[in-house]
Amino acid sequence: MIKSDSLNFYEDSLNYILEVQSPEGSICWETNEKLDPWDHIEAAMGLIIGGKEKEAKLAFTWLKENQEEDGSWFAEYRNGKPSCQRKESNFSAYIATGLWHYYLITKNKCFLEEMFPTLDVAMNFVISLQTSFGDIQWAKENNKILDDSLITACSSIYKSLDCAISIYKILEYDPKHLVKGKQLLKICLLDNPQRFDRSWKSKSRYSMDWYYPVMCGIVINEDANKRIASRWDEFIVDGIGCKCVQDEPWVTIAESSELVVALVSIGEIKKAKEVFSWLHQFKDKKDNLYWTGYVYTDDKYWPVEKPTWTAGAVLLAADSLFEFTEGSKLFLEEWGDRDYEGTE
Repeated sequence: MIKSDSLNFYEDSLNYILEVQSPEGSICWETNEKLDPWDHIEAAMGLIIGGKEKEAKLAFTWLKENQEEDGSWFAEYRNGKPSCQRKESNFSAYIATGLWHYYLITKNKCFLEEMFPTLDVAMNFVISLQTSFGDIQWAKENNKILDDSLITACSSIYKSLDCAISIYKILEYDPKHLVKGKQLLKICLLDNPQRFDRSWKSKSRYSMDWYYPVMCGIVINEDANKRIASRWDEFIVDGIGCKCVQDEPWVTIAESSELVVALVSIGEIKKAKEVFSWLHQFKDKKDNLYWTGYVYTDDKYWPVEKPTWTAGAVLLAADSLFEFTEGSKLFLEEWGDRDYEGTE
């Protein structure tokens, strides 16, 4: 039997992403289902880990060709066309994380140059939604800003800003506006919790609000370890995985995979390997693909789907643990603080 510390173990997941990807490069959740830009990028990152550089480039090219004039993408597409008018800041920012991950693995600076105009206008859209307090509003819809901010989304944006700054530096563009935006966002996430969930019920019952600030490098060192320990028993079901919502008996494979990355980032390797080892029981024996999640009180998989982004998340977790590629340290470093002068 091939062990999970071998890249070959994930071959079916990799082939599944390739199977779902359209000739134009788009990667839907499943064949002929919806696409959202964040999950599209997550799946593309799985392709890069698997050495599928050509197909990953095609996925980024799809983003380039479908970007709106203001730098954004719509939150959902069906049959290649937008199916809603909402533009989420987190979705638009994630291209920076995807491109930096691509570069870490391939060292293809020419493709970064090709994609830079797309990245630049995307990050300008994201920064345009930053308030004077430092938080970044979660979306625009029909040209109206939806005035609230999310901890998970802003944490992901923080990581994307970090990656974007690195790309600007490598290509010798000035990232000053992004550096300022990143600094303000971090201060807000750490010191101004009242800026988040202002117009809806707190999302603190969602596990992503717990581990994303750790995974994305906002909460670090001893504070990060304390944060993870403080709610471990609320979200972790021993032998199964990480719950999506604290008060629901539902474990998801993608969120458990992201938690693995967060654990690796704070040096909790033993815990990371243990959580990751639980996830492989949730493969469909017919095709060896991961289900979205498992309702353990009912012993049922739910929803009945096997998304490409779940496959991507598992590949990212596996890489962070077993170091298949140079991208394994994507979430383990603060890349934007480095000096890249003279980089080839």
